[in-house]
Amino acid sequence: MKKLNTLIIGSGAAGLSAAVRLNALGVENIAIYTEGLKMGISINTGRDKQTYYKLGMYGAESDSPYSMAQDLAKGGSMHGDIALIEAALSPLTFHNLVNLGVTFPHDLYGQHIGYKTDHDPKRRATSCGPYTSRDMCRVLIEEVKRRNIAVLEHRNAIKLLTTEDKKQVTGAIFINSENGEFELVKSENIVFAVGGPGGLYEASVYPKVHTGAIGLALEAGAKTYNLTESQFGLASTKFRWNVSGSYMQVLPRFISTDENGNDEKEFLREYFDSTAEMYDAIFLKGYQWPFSVSNIKGSSLIDIFCYIEKIEKNRRIFLDYRTDPADFNFAELGEETRSYLSNTQAIADTPFKRLQKLNQLAIDLYKNHQIDIEHEPLEIAVSAQHNNGGLAGNIFYESINLKHLFPIGEVNGSHGVTRPGGSALNAGQVGAFRAAEFIANTYNSESVSDDEFSAIAEKELQILELLKTLPAKQDYRQERSELQHRMSEAGAFIRSTAKLEQALDGAYKQLNRLFSDGLGNLDTKNLTETLRNRHLCIAQIFYLEAILMQIDYIGSRGGSIVLSADGEKIHPKLGDEWRIKAENPDFRKLIMTCGYGDNGFVEINWESCRNIPESNGYFERVWSDFRNKKIYGGENDL
Repeated sequence: MKKLNTLIIGSGAAGLSAAVRLNALGVENIAIYTEGLKMGISINTGRDKQTYYKLGMYGAESDSPYSMAQDLAKGGSMHGDIALIEAALSPLTFHNLVNLGVTFPHDLYGQHIGYKTDHDPKRRATSCGPYTSRDMCRVLIEEVKRRNIAVLEHRNAIKLLTTEDKKQVTGAIFINSENGEFELVKSENIVFAVGGPGGLYEASVYPKVHTGAIGLALEAGAKTYNLTESQFGLASTKFRWNVSGSYMQVLPRFISTDENGNDEKEFLREYFDSTAEMYDAIFLKGYQWPFSVSNIKGSSLIDIFCYIEKIEKNRRIFLDYRTDPADFNFAELGEETRSYLSNTQAIADTPFKRLQKLNQLAIDLYKNHQIDIEHEPLEIAVSAQHNNGGLAGNIFYESINLKHLFPIGEVNGSHGVTRPGGSALNAGQVGAFRAAEFIANTYNSESVSDDEFSAIAEKELQILELLKTLPAKQDYRQERSELQHRMSEAGAFIRSTAKLEQALDGAYKQLNRLFSDGLGNLDTKNLTETLRNRHLCIAQIFYLEAILMQIDYIGSRGGSIVLSADGEKIHPKLGDEWRIKAENPDFRKLIMTCGYGDNGFVEINWESCRNIPESNGYFERVWSDFRNKKIYGGENDL
């Protein structure tokens, strides 16, 4: 048994930052447990220009934490105090990354230039290229090494341990993926930085090496916020990458083929009245990459048309950068499209040549993964990309009902229905700093004795050892495939009652099967993945239950639509089955909570959104509360 003050599970940008900050604040008995330093979302994802959202720091345009908080919370279903925290700490966490070596651009005078991103009225966004989050991880890993913070790789968390009353975490059980042995960690605190639910979906832009582990916290009793609010968008499938921004703005052809790559056609043409109208929608898809109900009459129609082509017609979809169609006429394009391509000097006679002029790095990225878009089409699908919801945390990112558990990064559901692009990277860094600050100032003493912890751990270890004596009957690959297909069919951006009810029935049956099977005769790989399937299936049930509640009460909003026979028809060239249920806007003032009820079943409730706090305090009082650590006593003291 290893004893720690703080156990960090996960080694993405949020987890690494928490470890560094804890060490800087004098908390030394810490360790990072991870599947691998190169296996998280942060170090394996990006886009044509990956965005980091922060407070405005350039020129004469005014900005303030309160103003940024308003924009973070504008989408609804987000607590105002958390929005203010993510705004107020953005300069501190941003400059921490700059000081560590992340090369965010600044001008001659040291001003960090910004640009507008989606849902952003000001130029708050910045980037250091396609791999912003990877660059963040790299400098943080170097700082972890410099500070001699313990990192244990090849560890897969399989169980969070709690006190008997399910009110506090006490540690975790891991499986060592190199030797198959179970390892026990007692920890006063757990920073839970395991990323989003990447393993839940078949069509996914999450890196294949990342599956997520939110199901472990759900199994332990942690509550959630807004699980329904996910983002989906077009992404390449051979190498998982968002085809946003310049990939769309250079106006590639959308083509589809049969399963064998034959019978090529430009399938979008049947939905648009002219070639120019089609390409203007494709251009807007660059700005408006995530599927959004707010763009359902415009660029988000492309996602639906792609869904129909792939799912309903069983055809493969590609972006073709090799040629323009014979009837392509630059002069007929809309003013916005023509002006952008002219002003960026990206006018050329093929999409590939336009991309060369606009963003050579976007081409190099695929070439580095053995995909040559100059000579071959790029296969794509509408894919799961990010979950705005997740575990429910308070203003210090501690679980609202499972003390000493600090979910940070994408696994924390701090976002509302919509959010400015790039705010997820900021939220992860802010969560890391807030959790570290709270732990350093309040959670330094041991609250659970070794004897009490040993008794808790022994029960779980005995169950695992017993299961290892019983033969395993399942193939984890088949079980994973079934689970992921179910989620992409019923829990992605197209949602309906019939599919949800069928999916939930299948998920509950699969969960019973997974937990009734033995673990004997499995090698380390199969044992690890079989145990992973358990918490993935638990997570799927929670997500599907939440989505079913969305269908019944909320309707279509954010990144998903709800189909309804008596709803509004989406497009005149689509059938009557493509009618959507309108949103009930009253639920923008509420946050959906989800967790196990006293009866052992999933229970869903609602919380009213807290307002953005008024900042009209006196310096001397705030200074006194800070010196006396009164600020850590609870939200009512702020």
